[in-house]
Amino acid sequence: MLRKRSLVILIPVLAIIGAIACAFASFNIAALPQPGRAEIWIASHLREWYVSRGAARVTAKPPPHDTSAVSAGDGTYGMACAFCHGKDGGGPTNIGKAMHPRVEDLRSRRVQKMSDREMFWVVKNGIRFTGMPGFGHSLSDDEIWQVTYYVRTLGKPSS
Repeated sequence: MLRKRSLVILIPVLAIIGAIACAFASFNIAALPQPGRAEIWIASHLREWYVSRGAARVTAKPPPHDTSAVSAGDGTYGMACAFCHGKDGGGPTNIGKAMHPRVEDLRSRRVQKMSDREMFWVVKNGIRFTGMPGFGHSLSDDEIWQVTYYVRTLGKPSS
C-alpha cells in the first residue's frame, strides 16, 4: 500500500520535473530573437517593482532644478546615454536594438511617468540582465540628478 502511494506521488513529481527540464532545455537565451509576451510581461513588472523599491531608499538630495542643471545634464547625457538611447532619447540606436529588453524610448509615457527618484535610481544603479549600466561609480549624485532633469525635457514637445 505504501509503495502504491509512493508511486502515485512520484509519477506526477517526475512529470513536473521533466516538464521543467524540457522548458529550460528549449529556452533560448540568445539576445537576437524577440522574447515572448510572457517573458516581457514578467520582466517588466519585476523591473518596475524593483526600481520602485530601490527608489524609496534614495537619500541623495537633488540639486536645484534650473536651466543650468538641465544644460549640464544634456552634456552628460550626450557622453553617457546617447550611445544607446539616441541623441533625442528616442532610441534605440543600432547598439540599443541588439539588447533585450530593447533600449527604452526615453520620451515614452512609461519612462516619463517614472518619478524623479526612480529615474535617478535607474541611472545610478543600472538594471542587471539588461544593457543598462549603473553610473554610480563614474558620475556624482548631482550629475545623475542633472541627467534626470534633462531626460524629463525629452518627453516634452518642442516649442
